[in-house]
Amino acid sequence: MNIAKNMEAIFLAALVIAGATSFATAAVPEQVVAAKADTAAVQVVHVTAKRLTAAEKAAI
Repeated sequence: MNIAKNMEAIFLAALVIAGATSFATAAVPEQVVAAKADTAAVQVVHVTAKRLTAAEKAAI
């Protein structure tokens, strides 16, 4: 079977499948809940550590 003869049909079939899947996956939920962070309760983490010496780096 020569694919070049059927290339137009293959393209149209791919186009129909892509169009159908785009409509199938484009559902919009009825209720969208947006979460907003409370800026007064934002936690900040400070990480402190000592630097390794050359001997400690070599041991790793």
